[in-house]
Amino acid sequence: MELRAKVLRKLGLGLSTILLVVASFALSASPAAADTYTVKMGADNGMLSFVPKVVKVKPGDTIKWENNKLPPHNVVFEGGSPIAKDLSHDKLFFAPGENYEAKIPADAQPGEYTYYCQPHRGAGMIGKLVVE
Repeated sequence: MELRAKVLRKLGLGLSTILLVVASFALSASPAAADTYTVKMGADNGMLSFVPKVVKVKPGDTIKWENNKLPPHNVVFEGGSPIAKDLSHDKLFFAPGENYEAKIPADAQPGEYTYYCQPHRGAGMIGKLVVE
């Protein structure tokens, strides 16, 4: 009886130790952190462009479009894809620093998505979002 109690105690201690190690690992392992990218609407040098012109992102990342120079600006994605509908922002920004943030949906399809500023599209204010 006494031997059985010792064996069960040691077995319980061993299982508790294993459980503690596994739980510690699970709690310390963090998922990949999502990034935030800032795109200026209007270049510092006064050109009508998005800076940077191409942004590479992953699902879960956030893009912040910030009004910089020569307003008004907005962000309109081409096409009728779900990502185009989710990320477009028709409202015009007039004041420096006004911004719009959008999170890339977790189910976003990899590919290239073109967007533009409606008032300045003819002047070449076009950007590209690449979802990897």
